[in-house]
Amino acid sequence: MMRFCLTLDLVPDAESIATYEAWHREVWPEIVTSIRDAGILSMEIYRASNRLFMIIDTLPTFSFAAKASADAANPRVREWEFLMSKFQQPLPFAAPGEKWVPMERIFNLPEI
Repeated sequence: MMRFCLTLDLVPDAESIATYEAWHREVWPEIVTSIRDAGILSMEIYRASNRLFMIIDTLPTFSFAAKASADAANPRVREWEFLMSKFQQPLPFAAPGEKWVPMERIFNLPEI
């Protein structure tokens, strides 16, 4: 199993954030299927103010490139991503077109 942690900002507006959270309480079944089909075993998203933090655990064969390719070919995922993009804003240091930015692990208690 592999673990990835990513971060993203939301538009800093309370109503917009509440709407984004409401959508995530009712994620479309096709989105869940696309996540599982990509080899993602678990996914959690946490929020502090307008900053999001995502933890995903995946199969060893998981590939962000393969997931992006599958998403681009899936009209329902493209629709979801377009809808979510209205609530999201790139981090100041994100590459052009980059949404979720991978985070670097700097501490792991079991390794000490």
